[in-house]
Amino acid sequence: MKLKICGMKESNNIKSIENIEPDYMGFIFWEDSPRYIKDKIPLLKNTIKKTGVFVDSNIEYITKAVENHNLQAIQLHGNESPEFCAKLMNKQNIELIKAFKVDDSFNFDELKIFENQCDFFLFDTKGKLPGGNGSVFEWSILKDYKYEKPFFLSGGIGIENVDELINLKKTRLPIYAVDVNSKFESQPGLKKLNLLEEFKNKLYEL
Repeated sequence: MKLKICGMKESNNIKSIENIEPDYMGFIFWEDSPRYIKDKIPLLKNTIKKTGVFVDSNIEYITKAVENHNLQAIQLHGNESPEFCAKLMNKQNIELIKAFKVDDSFNFDELKIFENQCDFFLFDTKGKLPGGNGSVFEWSILKDYKYEKPFFLSGGIGIENVDELINLKKTRLPIYAVDVNSKFESQPGLKKLNLLEEFKNKLYEL
């Protein structure tokens, strides 16, 4: 189970968190977010995939960000269509993660038309914001997931969820990565190194 730390913002904090070597580090390119990345992303270890998070952006904006920041993955967190995803995959030879907002009534049949248009799904908690709402959705709904495509699990995950993650890992579900953000912050975009280290150590005991 891989680890993605999202919503990174400050250069010094980014370099500090780099030392615990997450598999992915996420940077938000949605200007309305308090975690919007304004500065150039510093160089990171080759083992960490720099992931740009976009919300209903156009392809030109995404392409420019990929080039300027040397991104290795794109996360689409808005209402992007399958056609948009396919066009972006054809243009950018990097990983594409398509996010979906999940609540108790989420219909997994909606994923079918996206199945061949992205590399991974990501499930986040449905809320007022496109992401970063800080709450966990009811993971029992994942029993209805019937696809083989691996996915990122997101939405208010904190260190208190480790036991639940252990239980999920024992199921048939193809959970590829855990995506954490707000539960490990002292303020939006500023992550707590010690807490993330503790979480990662427990996560890799799975």
